[in-house]
Parts: sequence; C-alpha cells; structure tokens
Amino acid sequence: MASGWMIGVMVELAGEPAPLRHFFAVGHEDRAKAEWTAIDQAMLAGGVAVSPVGGLEPVHVVSELSAGTVKSLALKPGEVRPLGWKWPRRWITL
Repeated sequence: MASGWMIGVMVELAGEPAPLRHFFAVGHEDRAKAEWTAIDQAMLAGGVAVSPVGGLEPVHVVSELSAGTVKSLALKPGEVRPLGWKWPRRWITL
C-alpha cells in the first residue's frame, strides 16, 4: 500500500504559452484525496488546466511513494510538498 503519492498537475501560469506540469509529493494513503490535495496546492500558483495538455491529463498520478521514500525524505502524513516543474527523480527512485 502506498504511503503517499507523486501527483502531477498542469498549471497555467501568466506569461507561459502552455500549462506546465508541477509535481507535488502528498502524504495521503488515499489516491483521490492526494489528487485533490495537490489541486488545492496548485491553485495557489495559478489556474489548473481544464483539458489534457500534450497527452497528459490536467491532474495525474506519477507514482506511488513507498513507506521508505516517505520516511527518508521526511514527508509527514497529510503534508503536501510542492516540488516544482522539474522531474522529481529523487522522490521516484528511492
């Protein structure tokens, strides 16, 4: 069972020609709750895309986060950590 989720959210930013994917590490076991929590956090940066962008859904699960990953990177239960738009390899490869 996942201890957390890596969620990608397509965020529309002022000055950008297309929405950019921003990554969020979310410390919820429930996938749907993690997606909605990531959306809430993404809305602080800009609007969330309303349709697919480049074949990616506006909100999508990138991967599950194992208990070991969550523990080693100190993600607390219920915490949302914005990781920016670069691929979060450190979070996914542990």
